[in-house]
Amino acid sequence: MELGNHGLMGLIDNSVTKKSHLFENSIWKYVVRAMFAGMYLTIGTAIAVVAAEKANHIHPDLGKFVYAMLFSWALIMIIYMGAELGTSNMMYLTAGASRKSIKPKRALQILLVCIVGNLIGGIISGALVMRTGVFLDFNASHYLAETVAIKLSKPAFQILIEGIFANVIVNTAIVASARIKDDAGKIIAIQFIIAFFAFLGYEHVIANFSSFAMVFFGGGIAEMTVSSVLNNFFFATIGNYIGGGLIIGFTYAWMNKGEVLYFD
Repeated sequence: MELGNHGLMGLIDNSVTKKSHLFENSIWKYVVRAMFAGMYLTIGTAIAVVAAEKANHIHPDLGKFVYAMLFSWALIMIIYMGAELGTSNMMYLTAGASRKSIKPKRALQILLVCIVGNLIGGIISGALVMRTGVFLDFNASHYLAETVAIKLSKPAFQILIEGIFANVIVNTAIVASARIKDDAGKIIAIQFIIAFFAFLGYEHVIANFSSFAMVFFGGGIAEMTVSSVLNNFFFATIGNYIGGGLIIGFTYAWMNKGEVLYFD
């Protein structure tokens, strides 16, 4: 993801063209890339929550810091492994549709397939990772279970607002990494920016696919009901789209429309 001579808008147009080409020529390859994003988020969540659980035994407030810093590596894996993430595609595809580099109908199709692929990847990898040794003693007092319980207990409006900020932060990390040429700088930028939303506990629907699946296959918790899960997914998705699709994607496309000097 390197910036060329055409800046951020050129990057978005090129990325949208690649996504559309793959989707039209091999939808199953696109689905697998989307599933891989769910898998990488599950791996990132797993290491982050296990480390946070251990850190809380040292000090009850330490786990949250450890979790935030390690969870960031999930997005690093997604970017460097060429996986397709629904929340970043909210920005790319909305901006692309606004700039007419992709038709709105096709953009919507790609986004929906991507999110479903993320969900499938999160469910499968979540089911498998909970059968590994570090989660054999999983229970309702585990850091992951307590974190998910809080998420499932939030009111709808709070989920919506936190979803907005979560995807503003995620797509800021995507854009920042695209502007940085060396790999070390990209990784540092992503790690610290993503840590913002992870530490604040904001709602990222794709990350929730993984964490909720892990808790479910770990035995579940009292707060996990069909209605509470669907409520979180629905309002987190709407919030994520407002934050990534409208505030970042659409607004930046609009701000660059017709500009010559102040052009991203």
